[in-house]
Amino acid sequence: MDQQTLLTIFVGLAAFAMLIQAGMLVGMLVVALQLKSKVNALMSPVMGIMDVSKRSLDKVEGHIDRIGNQSSSILDVTKQQLSKVDDLLTDASTRAKVQMERAEMVMDDTMTRVQQTVSIVQSGVIRPVREVQGVLAGIRTTISHLGKARPTVEHATSDEEMFI
Repeated sequence: MDQQTLLTIFVGLAAFAMLIQAGMLVGMLVVALQLKSKVNALMSPVMGIMDVSKRSLDKVEGHIDRIGNQSSSILDVTKQQLSKVDDLLTDASTRAKVQMERAEMVMDDTMTRVQQTVSIVQSGVIRPVREVQGVLAGIRTTISHLGKARPTVEHATSDEEMFI
C-alpha cells in the first residue's frame, strides 16, 4: 500500500472517531439538559430549605451570642460573690480565733484566781480551824483523862498480866 492510501485510511478513521466523539457530545448535551430540568425542578424547594436554614441559623447565632453574654455576666457576678464569701469566711475565722484566744486568757485568769482563793481560804480559814480543832481535841482528852476514876489494883494487875 502506498502512502497516499494509508493516509486516506488514517484520515477516514480520524474523521469517524470525531463523528463518534461529536455523537457522544450531543448525547452528553441531551443528558445534561435532562439533568438541568430535573435540578431546576428541585431548586425551588432546596432554595426554600436554604432560606429557612439561614433564618434559623441567624436566630441561633443571636441566641448563642445572648447566652454567651449572659453566661459571662453570671460568671463575673459569681466570681464577685465568691470573693465576698471568701473575705467573709476569712474575717469570721480571724474573729473566731481572736475570741478563742480571749476565752483562753479569761479561763487562765479565772483558774489562777480560783487557785489563789483556795490558797487564801486554806491558809486563812482552814488552817486556824484545824488548829482550833487540835486545841479542842487536846482539851477534850485532858478533860476525859482527868475525869476518869483511878484504876483499881485489880485493873492495874490485869493490865500488867496482859502486858507480860
